[in-house]
Amino acid sequence: MKKATLFLALSAFATTAFAQTTPSTEVKTRDNGTTKVVTKTGKTNVGQALDNTKDAAGNVAHKTGHAMKRGAMKTKRAVKRGANKVSTKTKEGTAKMEAKTE
Repeated sequence: MKKATLFLALSAFATTAFAQTTPSTEVKTRDNGTTKVVTKTGKTNVGQALDNTKDAAGNVAHKTGHAMKRGAMKTKRAVKRGANKVSTKTKEGTAKMEAKTE
């Protein structure tokens, strides 16, 4: 039942997204003489909402990926620093032990 409902919802969104008028272009002339070409797609509210949702999902995925990458870099650095500290302490301890035995 869930699959059927999901399919119907997706097909309704898809049909509204495709039921759009052909794009029209307008040329606007600014005060300084330059021109600006504006293309109007004539999307319906549902079609525009779908585009906004898709863009938002892409932005969230990008931010999540960046945060994961940054977290991995920070973790790597912390592990490396910890390992270096342990290594240094081990070398110092070994040097002290060798000095005592000699």
